[in-house]
Amino acid sequence: MTSRQQYGAPPEGVDQQVIDTVAVDARAAARGAGHPPRDVPPYVGSRLRHPRRPPVPVRDPEAVELRGPVFGATDVGPLDHDLTAHHRGEPLGERITVSGRILDRRGRPVAGQLTEIWQANAAGRYAHQLDRHRAPLDPHFTGFGRCLTDAQGRYSFTTIRPGAYPWQNHENAWRPAHIHFSLFGTAFTQRLITQMYFPGDPLLDYDPILLAVPEEGARRRLVAAYDPELSVPDWSLGYRWDIVLDGPSATSFEEGER
Repeated sequence: MTSRQQYGAPPEGVDQQVIDTVAVDARAAARGAGHPPRDVPPYVGSRLRHPRRPPVPVRDPEAVELRGPVFGATDVGPLDHDLTAHHRGEPLGERITVSGRILDRRGRPVAGQLTEIWQANAAGRYAHQLDRHRAPLDPHFTGFGRCLTDAQGRYSFTTIRPGAYPWQNHENAWRPAHIHFSLFGTAFTQRLITQMYFPGDPLLDYDPILLAVPEEGARRRLVAAYDPELSVPDWSLGYRWDIVLDGPSATSFEEGER
């Protein structure tokens, strides 16, 4: 699973100045909507991936679930949350603990929520056959994990801080370090996907995907906070990141609020 886009040569005229200008215009147009427009020119992938036809009505919504993946609580193993524990050797990179709570709009915890993450390794490469970034693969790191939230809505992952990588969106385009999060709700059709970023990353101000989020507060909510109380002595650095499903303080998701 990877987020890297393969667009070929960067489009002519798309440089950082264009990204900055159009991102400001897109945010102004979407202000108050709470979610980026589907087509954001600086994010070249949005031109290729957003729907152009009206939704197809589904006569039997429950029939969709019959063709989706089947999930049960027993399918999550005791080490699925630790992305560093699935191989014979230790993965390369900075070990981190990422933890937080999944909450509804009223601040109530969402318990029993299947939460998945996937990410690049410390060199900025995904363990995926389509990733051709000239960075080394780590034989001891696959980059995928999952867990269930507890009664307080809390999740926790042990992983490696991912590296930045080039993504061919425009000239000299690099994605900041990030971790993809997937929340499944109570059915596959409720799935929400978002990205978590790291504080102090200089690439945050240059990323068309993050800059497409209309409101500054919403962009800040996508950045985790360093939390020494989550750090494990002699083992990992701790980062805290809460996810709010809806309401005025909602986390921005790739398909909008549901």
